[in-house]
Amino acid sequence: MATHNEIGMKGEVLALQYLERKGYTIKEINWRWGHYEIDIIAQLGNVLVIVEVKTRSNAYFGFPERSVHDAKKAFLARAASEYKELHSLEMDTRFDIVAIVMKDKGDYQIEHFEDAFFPYDF
Repeated sequence: MATHNEIGMKGEVLALQYLERKGYTIKEINWRWGHYEIDIIAQLGNVLVIVEVKTRSNAYFGFPERSVHDAKKAFLARAASEYKELHSLEMDTRFDIVAIVMKDKGDYQIEHFEDAFFPYDF
């Protein structure tokens, strides 16, 4: 497996642990529907939280959260709509980013951007 895939998988595990500690209920991990994918679907209170996890081995090429571009945001909005329709959910939806930068000796920095974006077509 490529190193970047391993880093991504480790980041998703760290993000899951982080969200669970903060009281989120994890509903789905790596949910797929057709060509759509959502890293983490969680719930906090009455809000469905769509979480994009971005992990980098360092911040040399920029912070991970900056790699969530407009096309990805629209993609996540369409995926969230599909998920809500398939599960007959009528609840508020929030889009978050969990950004992780790995450091030396297994240490890491995690940043959670709640309400990171609001897709206009959602």
